[in-house]
Amino acid sequence: MEYTLTTLSRVEQSPATLELAPALADSALALSSHRLRAAPLEIHEPEHDSFLYVVAGAGLLTVGVERADLEVGSGGLVLAGERAAVESGPGELVLLQATIGPDSDRHAPLGARELVVGVDRASASQAIGARSFRVLFGPHNGSTRATLFVGYLPPGRAPWHYHLYDEIVWVPEGPGRVHRRSSDEPLDAGAAFRLRPREVHIVENSSPDRELAVLGIFTPAGSPAAAYLAEQ
Repeated sequence: MEYTLTTLSRVEQSPATLELAPALADSALALSSHRLRAAPLEIHEPEHDSFLYVVAGAGLLTVGVERADLEVGSGGLVLAGERAAVESGPGELVLLQATIGPDSDRHAPLGARELVVGVDRASASQAIGARSFRVLFGPHNGSTRATLFVGYLPPGRAPWHYHLYDEIVWVPEGPGRVHRRSSDEPLDAGAAFRLRPREVHIVENSSPDRELAVLGIFTPAGSPAAAYLAEQ
């Protein structure tokens, strides 16, 4: 199975910074994309943690005196109050940034903090049915506010279900659909959508023969497998 998300999406053709899921008054989560070439991305959020995820290119993340390489399929963690910089390598670096505000629940830390994690190094677990996921960041490695993971969906759809957490999902490559009780939306390359706590839904892989990968960010931190079946 190919775990690294190498597909380039419409984020590449976006402006230098694009809001994919803008901040809401009643949500601690927001998601944006950045295209970096010459000037670095400076991050200093006094109250917000940041997850970073590389869509295309390569670069370097510096937090204080620590440095780590960034490559496609790797995620980075910058905690509230830290000063960080992301520099692109040769060519352009396309980067997602998810911010997590102070109103999110804080999980007890379960392990030492990591700066950068590649999805190919993250441990695999099962979710609903044949679906699986790999957690890049969570309480086990320094993120007590939220969890960052890559999920893998086989062709087809899961049953109606919901989660207790607040979530933003980004799709590097379709085709897919997100079904809600009152709507049905296509998921093409670069699509982003929110799932609010207890919102009943189905994320469908519309491909007849290819796995669909999705990037998820949710709070409170925990396991992506924590799902509850809903009435049909």
